[in-house]
Amino acid sequence: MSNINVKKVKSSEIELKDRLVGVQRVTKVTKGGRTFSFSAIVVVGNEKGVVGYGLGKAMEVTDAITKGIEDAKKTLIKVPIINGTVPHEQYGRFGGAIVYLKPAAHGTGVIAGGAMRAVLESVGITDVLAKSQGSSNPHNVVKATIDALSNLRDAYTVAQHRGVNLEKVFKG
Repeated sequence: MSNINVKKVKSSEIELKDRLVGVQRVTKVTKGGRTFSFSAIVVVGNEKGVVGYGLGKAMEVTDAITKGIEDAKKTLIKVPIINGTVPHEQYGRFGGAIVYLKPAAHGTGVIAGGAMRAVLESVGITDVLAKSQGSSNPHNVVKATIDALSNLRDAYTVAQHRGVNLEKVFKG
């Protein structure tokens, strides 16, 4: 996320809802046998344009989820949403995962699978067409989706960056 229009948000100011994307059981083999622990990837958002993700690792599932939620609150970003959808088409990449977001008409719903759906619903997008290509690893898909969302710009932001008025952005 090396984009200039990423707006960080403080978690204390807003009411956040968390969604569990996935829990993995991780095994460490030692000479005394196997040691099991858990890693959980969690997405938090206020369903009004703010979203973040986090990874928690612990010996118990509940502790891993709690740690993931705390981690997610540290990575919150603001995303522009126009009429419940994304302002324009956007690709996002992370590792082997590539995601594609496309605006959709009202009433379409969130057409996305698994890990992408959790992120898009947490941010508050109600209508979008999305495609995940490449790796289906939930960690990378979540990070690629966040990357795509962080690169979105609304017309007002574009006008500010270019130093022109809002009408000129649409004309050419």
